[in-house]
Amino acid sequence: MHINSTIARQLDIELPSPIQAFAPDWPGAERVSIHIKRDDLIHPVVSGNKWRKLSVFFSDPTSLPHEVVSFGGGFSNHLHALGYCCNKLKLPMTALVRGDYTRHPTPMLRDLARWGVRIQYVTKPEYNRRHDNDYLNALHQTYPAATIIPEGGSQQLALAGVQQILRETPQGFDVVMCPVASGATLAGLITALRPEQRAIGIAVLKGVGYLESLVEQFLPDDFRRDWCIEHHFHHGGYAKSSEPLSAFIETTQAQYQIPLEPVYSGKLFFALKALIADNYFVKGTKILVLHTGGLQGARNTECTDHKNV
Repeated sequence: MHINSTIARQLDIELPSPIQAFAPDWPGAERVSIHIKRDDLIHPVVSGNKWRKLSVFFSDPTSLPHEVVSFGGGFSNHLHALGYCCNKLKLPMTALVRGDYTRHPTPMLRDLARWGVRIQYVTKPEYNRRHDNDYLNALHQTYPAATIIPEGGSQQLALAGVQQILRETPQGFDVVMCPVASGATLAGLITALRPEQRAIGIAVLKGVGYLESLVEQFLPDDFRRDWCIEHHFHHGGYAKSSEPLSAFIETTQAQYQIPLEPVYSGKLFFALKALIADNYFVKGTKILVLHTGGLQGARNTECTDHKNV
């Protein structure tokens, strides 16, 4: 799948994303080789795995959605990226947002409003029905011309976009690592691996077994590749943090100029450091770390404008 150059110019998408050698002063880091796939640099707003999972909807200018409906929370990287794309491509969009932020909209929601996205706040019980067929059928009746995109953009179609990450990457690595929440990014990487390579997901929420099931739903039957999810680095759950994680993010950003946030990328790099220190990787392992972008979790209460919006 290739993005049409006209659409790419409209959205200012920069591909392929760069690969950066990373040699941190961490205990044991001299025993391995680390490179970072900087998908956070694809675009200031439509960055990382959010673009990879959405790219299937914007790959052909002759078959763009007429209208878009999707789901997310108040700091959703997915809704932010999708809202930007719809604004630039002049596509109507409705965001179904978990919770009521009417009195205190987040920076992300203020961006969506400025981009002309229709924001509809829904209760937690209603939001929990976002995978229910009856609920989705009712949405189709309310928005008959709309393409309904799942929360996070995670669906089978998204795998093709994620697979491009490794197809534009030199294959000289043994292990690829990424954060895991909805499972589609890890599944896409797994399906693009060579048989001798391995994928490691870092769980960003509490979900032993549950996260594995999310990944497995996207994998072909009898598909065999070496992969696992490490569950010891969620720091209390989704969007939860800890003093050690906060200190690590602050130190790592200052020392290595890599933007991190506490929801996804911070936990990924925290886990990488800990695993290396525990001799989790055999000596000489070549590690590719996927920086999945999405920095909404690092934004304060002030709205940050993007110059191209």
